[in-house]
Order: sequence, then structure tokens, then C-alpha cells
Amino acid sequence: MSPDPDDERNVLGGPLEPCGTDPVTGFYRDGHCTTGPDDLGRHTVCAVVSAEFLAMQRELGNDLSTPRPEYGFPGLKPGDRWCVVATRWLQAYQAGAASGVVLAATNARSLEIVPLEALRQHAVDVPDDIRGLE
Repeated sequence: MSPDPDDERNVLGGPLEPCGTDPVTGFYRDGHCTTGPDDLGRHTVCAVVSAEFLAMQRELGNDLSTPRPEYGFPGLKPGDRWCVVATRWLQAYQAGAASGVVLAATNARSLEIVPLEALRQHAVDVPDDIRGLE
């Protein structure tokens, strides 16, 4: 059973917004970057994937481009929104290949792994309350 997205917060402290429904993302395939005890990888960063990010993930052994129908995974293309593993996003960030991030849809649990400032640097949604901090 998946956690209720209404019980989870985003990295800005607000309600966790949906990340993506085309394709349907999330560890629990509920469109949100919810996490729970079954999500050992912590799929909590709502990424807008780029070709560079997908290529780097493939190099790391995390092929996000190839469809895997047996897992209900359609394969991603640049521009897709996907809940990615926080440590994988951090690896890409450290290598200069980070994807865009939707802060309102990125689970606050990501902050246990990824610094908020790193996420903000790649934010594609810039809410009014953080504009003054950039």
C-alpha cells in the first residue's frame, strides 16, 4: 500500500505536489514522489530529465531510457518528469549533469541526502517565496 501524498511534504515545507502522470511516476506509481519502507532507493527527487542526465544514469548502470514493460516502466525521454533516487540525482549534480528539479514535487525526505541549495540551483519551478534567496 502506498503512502498518502497528502501526508508528505515537499522540500519547501508545503504539500507534496504531483510530479508526473505521463508517464506515471513515483515508486508507488501514484504520480507523486512519495516514499515509504518499501522504497529502499528513496525515489524522492522530481526530476525533469535531460539527455545528459539520462546518459550519465546509463553510465552509472541505471538505464532510465530503455522501456521495461515487466516493471511497468515506459523508458524516459528528455523532458519527462520522473521521481529519481536522491543519491543518483546527487551523483549527477556532483558530476555537473544534474537534471532540472520541480521543488514543489520533490519530497522533503530528499533533504536527508541532497542539500536544498543544490536542488534550488536546478529548480524549474521558482515559487515566489524563494526568488529573493537566489
